[in-house]
Amino acid sequence: MNLAAELHDVIVAPSGFPVLSGLTLEVQVGECLLLEGANGAGKTSALRLLGGLSTVISGHGQILGVDIATGDRREIRRRVGWLGHEGSFYDELTVEENLTYACRLTQRPRASIADAIERVGLGDRRATRTGLLSAGQHRRVALAWLLILRPRLWLLDEPFAALDATARALLHEILRDATQAGASIVMSSHEKNLEFATAPRRVTLLGGRAAS
Repeated sequence: MNLAAELHDVIVAPSGFPVLSGLTLEVQVGECLLLEGANGAGKTSALRLLGGLSTVISGHGQILGVDIATGDRREIRRRVGWLGHEGSFYDELTVEENLTYACRLTQRPRASIADAIERVGLGDRRATRTGLLSAGQHRRVALAWLLILRPRLWLLDEPFAALDATARALLHEILRDATQAGASIVMSSHEKNLEFATAPRRVTLLGGRAAS
């Protein structure tokens, strides 16, 4: 089996309290995996671990070939793309300026910026300061960055929050295209009855571990 990530009995306790209490999870290359569960179940903690943002107390595994216990977590962070609740863009810069700056910092080619902005439906907002955008438009900017970054592993924390029906349909399309291109996607949601154009594999988290 070709795996983008695998976790076995992983425990993470950043403040002494285990937010992940023996998580076992596999993410296949090219699949879309949906983490479900109530608030506090460990969904965001699992995403942070997969993003190289957490220290493992015990357990073993790998993320994009990097050992979670002994590897360089900075290497994991360079290989993944993250869409969280809070954006990391500068309010005083325009949409295009933010993406240009991000490309400069990460040494990504700027040639794909215009196409990415158009793809997420912000063509008429490219010169708008990001601080003036709605919450849903902020998420579209983050999606544009993922399209430019083209990470091997996409990590999306509640990606459908603040999106209207049109934006949700667009996100479905982008996720489908990303997996067809070989990327792996792990996303979280506490929404019930989410509908997908291409059904993801679903894993329910409970108490910081996989319940199903």
